[in-house]
Amino acid sequence: MASLFHSLLRFLKAKARRSKLPVLDLSEDLLWEILLRIGSPADLIRASAACVTFRRLIADPCFLRRYRSIHPPLLLGFLGNRSTCSGTSGFQPVEAPHPNAPVARALPRASHFRLDSYLPARRNRWDYCDACDGRVLVNCIRELHGEFNFLHVELAVCDPLSCRWLLLPPIPDDLVASVQVQERNIVRFWPFWTFLVPCRGEDDETLFRVIAVTDCVTKLVVFVFSSDSGSWSLGTSRNWVDLNVPHDISTMRRHKPQCAHGFFFWRVNPTKLLKLDTAMMELSTDNLPPVHHYDLHLVIVEAGEDRLALFSQNSDDTLLNYYTTVQNKNKGYEWQMMNVIPKPVPYDDFAICAGAQGYIFLVGFPKSRYTFNGDGVCFSLEVKTLKIERVSKMKLEYYYLLPFIGYPPAMSPRVI
Repeated sequence: MASLFHSLLRFLKAKARRSKLPVLDLSEDLLWEILLRIGSPADLIRASAACVTFRRLIADPCFLRRYRSIHPPLLLGFLGNRSTCSGTSGFQPVEAPHPNAPVARALPRASHFRLDSYLPARRNRWDYCDACDGRVLVNCIRELHGEFNFLHVELAVCDPLSCRWLLLPPIPDDLVASVQVQERNIVRFWPFWTFLVPCRGEDDETLFRVIAVTDCVTKLVVFVFSSDSGSWSLGTSRNWVDLNVPHDISTMRRHKPQCAHGFFFWRVNPTKLLKLDTAMMELSTDNLPPVHHYDLHLVIVEAGEDRLALFSQNSDDTLLNYYTTVQNKNKGYEWQMMNVIPKPVPYDDFAICAGAQGYIFLVGFPKSRYTFNGDGVCFSLEVKTLKIERVSKMKLEYYYLLPFIGYPPAMSPRVI
């Protein structure tokens, strides 16, 4: 699409030379349609600097909203918490030769990814939990009388591009008590998963929801925060016995839920997926493909047309297994093996670290230097084409990596 932008400028300049009229004597409706077809947000920003008329049209909120509805956001980098080895945290932009590198490189100067630079000071640090639709969800576990209070995790939703943030109220005690959630029956090592629900078809881009999933010994409880009401409500609660699945605490607490087509998925044991329908607030389970999935290394993403894609590592860490869902005769779905994908060379040790927006992300390490000190390299794999592309060196903890996907600051919506 970059060639369209350059062709447009050449056409307008030639027209001006022939007619000796102002370059922009095209109708604004036609210019609007032409500018909407510039596929690269970076080229659109350059076009806005060409003349006053371009700048006025492109800066129009209606134009930007329409543009964002047509063109997907860009992978700009990754968010991560402090590594015990490198001591780094915050935002890591994608690097050249990745096509988004110029936009990503300028992002830290125009944004606020250091949480302590604008969030309220706390005794314990703020950590990244999730990122979605340009928002970032962060948490801070309160410490009372020398012990962590796991029932009162403090949460905030931030817009790092505008430095806006919203501190969420605590989940009300009476709401917690209504489903018999108590400190003694929570799985202590990982009591909450908290994540942002993707906004689909929302007219008001500032609306969002946060889900907190509480893992109890006998059941799973889902609380929902709505920015529209500014309060928490009960989403759903199900006993593990009713879900008919053995509850493997060690497996659950190590697997971050993954979102696709309005559902969150995570492993509850080596053969089962737990599924949360965010529209109906219903919990159910699905089977995993009948093969061994290597420990933590499994990711689920959207594959188009309401299908799911699942990528897992084989046991010797050399190949990626690629599955997708197909509809069966009972109008349900089942997993079908689609491909086996070799890992990029020359990196020997690999981990699947995340998935988002039709991509999965892999981190590779040389076997002789399996550390966090800048030796890891991140790759993206596009689900549609299976193309593998180098993204950047990896200085953050890869197993809690959050892809940050959005638009340049000048094009980003106000999300808080």
